[in-house]
Amino acid sequence: MITTIAVGVLVLLLLWLALWTVLARDAFLAVAGFVIYGLLLALVWVRLAGIDVALTEAAIGGGLTGALLLGAVGRLRRTEAETAAEDVGTATRALAAVLALGVTAALVLAVLMLPEPVPTLAPLVVPNMPATGVGNPITGVLLAFRALDTLLEAIVLVIALIGVWSFAGDRAWGGRPGPRYQAEPDGILAYLARVLPPLGIVIGIYLFWAGADHPGGKFQAATILAAMWMLVQMAGLDDAPRTDHRGLRAGIVVGPLAFIAVGALGLWKAGSFLGYPEGWAKPLILVIEIALLPTLVLVLALLMNGPPSRGGAR
Repeated sequence: MITTIAVGVLVLLLLWLALWTVLARDAFLAVAGFVIYGLLLALVWVRLAGIDVALTEAAIGGGLTGALLLGAVGRLRRTEAETAAEDVGTATRALAAVLALGVTAALVLAVLMLPEPVPTLAPLVVPNMPATGVGNPITGVLLAFRALDTLLEAIVLVIALIGVWSFAGDRAWGGRPGPRYQAEPDGILAYLARVLPPLGIVIGIYLFWAGADHPGGKFQAATILAAMWMLVQMAGLDDAPRTDHRGLRAGIVVGPLAFIAVGALGLWKAGSFLGYPEGWAKPLILVIEIALLPTLVLVLALLMNGPPSRGGAR
């Protein structure tokens, strides 16, 4: 009974926060509601026994995306008042409401019209999981049965970073992204930037290593490590690296290149791209995971920093 009430309260909170995020007039309040919504949604995934999805939602959906939106709000503060003063006609509001309700109705119908039983490849995947050598089914699926999708996701992140960097002016190209943060040396932010990173690094490494057999993995670990790096920068204890640094660029591309190399090895030894030779699945999966970790950490942190803006081409 208590569990049912708690779930009901959680559902009502999610619906209220979703409505609040859409209707809030102030951009900062809307983003704050979105972050809380993401954290509560992580609890829903925990309730549904999707621990890996819950970790990803909390770290990326609520944390990283929320931070990116807060950065966007900061940049748009000057124009927010002008935008809020604009008078939107009744017809426009009605059309937006109709379109929103239409999309909602379409999603509801799509779910309700699913055949029974729901189509799934799980019965085919489960008996073949031992061949991957990993105990976490999420990791096995992402790096064995959906390896090409995971490769493309990593490449898309790198392309997104290149797109962000392309907004830099010619004079700033190759320089440091974002502002040079300054904080009170004895303030709470500087204190947290000294205390939390060692703990965050340990937790990130644990989530990364445990991801082979337990909930966790490279994406969750990379988000935590990137957040710790950003915390140090925001406290003024370190500066963002130059975007023309060869080591930085090597770290950004090492993950996708190693992934492609493993895929080519599979084409040679197993007869299919990203096919693992017999007995080599787990070692190759670990190679991919280890190579992708620095790529994800760098890309996530640099996306939050924004385009190069200081100390251009030398």
